Amino acid sequence: MTTTLKMTREEMIEFLQREFPQYVGEVCEVEEHHSLLRQPINDSHLRPGGTVSGPTLMTLADVALYVAILSKIGPVALAVTTDFTIHFLNKPRSDRAIMAKASLLKLGKRLVIGEVNLYSEGEAESVAHVVATYSVPPR
Repeated sequence: MTTTLKMTREEMIEFLQREFPQYVGEVCEVEEHHSLLRQPINDSHLRPGGTVSGPTLMTLADVALYVAILSKIGPVALAVTTDFTIHFLNKPRSDRAIMAKASLLKLGKRLVIGEVNLYSEGEAESVAHVVATYSVPPR
């Protein structure tokens, strides 16, 4: 089977470690139709009330979509988010990692639109849904 992936999971991990060392989550899968990332949760990710903070969820979703995009276009560090909409649906579990499954809706020459489903590891119920647009430099 022919793949259109331009970066493997291992290449993506190396790229993120080099270009974005501040990201500490895990790249679990880089597949033809999605990327899957895992963010372990600790006290630094919680807000008052013991729930996972919105910025933690948004960061994970943003990186997951970035990984999905780069898997198709290659290592373009200057691809940037231009629009980001998140719907918080359910309270995430604070005792489990958060998973982010990202897929592309449209891969254009300059704009890429994707969506991300966020859920607590081991749970079926979504905790948030994201739709975002990235601008990519001319290739």
